Amino acid sequence: MEKYITDPRTGLDYELVGDYYLIAGDDDPAPQPLGLWGRRRLTYLKAHHRSLYNDLLLSGKLEGHLHAIDADATAMADRLTAQLSRSEGLTEALKAADPLAWVQRMNSIQARVRELVNHELIYN
Repeated sequence: MEKYITDPRTGLDYELVGDYYLIAGDDDPAPQPLGLWGRRRLTYLKAHHRSLYNDLLLSGKLEGHLHAIDADATAMADRLTAQLSRSEGLTEALKAADPLAWVQRMNSIQARVRELVNHELIYN
């Protein structure tokens, strides 16, 4: 039996899988995993906005919504971290001279950024 055949009536290509011919085509792309912000949004929707969660799930828009939130939140967090680092004078020179102080200040910035992103995008 041939591995691939084409139906002359429909023009569809078929591939032999085991004992059966199945429609051959591009495999669906592997789903992209959700990042931190998308998972937080999903948890929030399930716990506090059940109707919105069900609406998005049943309409097939949940995954797209979560990926969009994840991308927006990641971009916002990166932008805010860079802005706050510049405004507070966190430099590579400080990192080399006093690493512990640099880490403390960076952790403070990241905590503030997490709060801002959560408030603006995740829990909104």
